[in-house]
Amino acid sequence: MKRHTFLSTAAASGVLWPHIAGAQASTSLTIGGVAEESITPALWAAHSGMFDRAGLSVSVQSQSSGAAIAAGVAGGAYAFGKSSLPSIITAHAKGLPFVFVVPGGKYDSRAPYVKLVVKADSPLKTGADLNGKTVAVPALTDIAAVGAKAWVDQHGGDSTTIKFLEFPFSAVADALVAGRADCGAMADPGLQSAIDLGKVRVFANFFDAIALQFMNTGWFTTADYVTHNRDTVIRFARAMRDATAFVSAHPDDTVDVLAKFTGVDPSVVLKTKRMSYAPILAPQFIQPVIDACARYKTIPASFDARDLIVTGLT
Repeated sequence: MKRHTFLSTAAASGVLWPHIAGAQASTSLTIGGVAEESITPALWAAHSGMFDRAGLSVSVQSQSSGAAIAAGVAGGAYAFGKSSLPSIITAHAKGLPFVFVVPGGKYDSRAPYVKLVVKADSPLKTGADLNGKTVAVPALTDIAAVGAKAWVDQHGGDSTTIKFLEFPFSAVADALVAGRADCGAMADPGLQSAIDLGKVRVFANFFDAIALQFMNTGWFTTADYVTHNRDTVIRFARAMRDATAFVSAHPDDTVDVLAKFTGVDPSVVLKTKRMSYAPILAPQFIQPVIDACARYKTIPASFDARDLIVTGLT
């Protein structure tokens, strides 16, 4: 629904959202995220007009990794970014003032949407089989790298012997087929597409090594941006909350927007196991990742997850 149509309808019914009252000018924002399923709420908010109704004109751009998105947010190219947690955890440990404003995807071992894969005819089966091998991950300090290390060590291998290479999720299948890596992390819907094409097979639900449930991705910005643009942050958070609720309740309705953004055929997206989302920004969904990062020396020491959370936005 277009903004002027919504306002006319709301006025006729006597209902107006407080943050829309006053017919404020639309705020233009560019946001960035890796093209995997946890970006769906943002895509839906842009497609359905939820951002428009919140007084926001939003451009959603694809990036290759959380580290690249963090650099974009720090440099002002993005107002908000979606990142896996370790990029933000590492930045915080280095004194960079990144904070989460909207929860993202929640990993749930009952319906894993990110997995380690190997070439379809690969002989690799166990954690020990990965000793001395190469593993493809989006970034060397990414949650995929942390999770892979934890899984290997919990399943008879030695993660210190592994060589990690940086590949975006979309390039992992071809890297495995070409022999440029022995194993790699992939996420739906690209994961399902690669399986259907016979390029890869699932090797492990490796995120179980971090926790059975945790927030895998989140939307973040800088503390300074929150201080100077709190109204914009609140409107963004509210629109994303509403979009996430819709996506969770109506996953089939969002197939086309996700397929277009990721370049995956809609029929493939339709049969993937759609992910769940963290209901709130809560320490219990973030702390396991902080602790894993500390354990694998991505950061010097663990810290309280509450340091990364902006409250009072919704």
